[in-house]
Amino acid sequence: AVSAGKLALPEPEETGDSFAENARLKAVAAARASRLPALADDSGLEVRALGGEPGIHSARWGGAARDFGLAMDRVHRELEAASATDSTANFTCALALASPDGQTEVFEGKVFGTLTWPPRGTRGFGYDPIFVPEGYRQTFGEMEPTLKDSISHRARAFEKMMLAVYDHD
Repeated sequence: AVSAGKLALPEPEETGDSFAENARLKAVAAARASRLPALADDSGLEVRALGGEPGIHSARWGGAARDFGLAMDRVHRELEAASATDSTANFTCALALASPDGQTEVFEGKVFGTLTWPPRGTRGFGYDPIFVPEGYRQTFGEMEPTLKDSISHRARAFEKMMLAVYDHD
């Protein structure tokens, strides 16, 4: 496996209106430019009380520097401004697997939970310190990485992809 960065591939603009569309754009661009099969993902946090936001704009909520401390503060401020009592949220990951001819399959995984404030834990990245997955008391930011990785939205998307790949054999 070789990263798009190592191959110096240009990063396409994420103009899709869903995680799946943005993952597909990135995978197809990488596959065509490299002439190799490519795997790309797009993921983010969706907060029910905010109508699914930040969603596909999750990284942008942290400003130009993609500061997730700022992004988590914004989520908290917007929930307070909306007087929201619903703290349910989910992480979504879309994985797109593309061949150089543009044929693409997308696999989506979700993990559901609730938001907590203030942030807890220094592990993980992004919104992990404010997200408590269903059935757990720790935030993703507090969890052992192997546990988080086994129940995450990415794990669920990869499971679907592997099942599809093995079904084709």
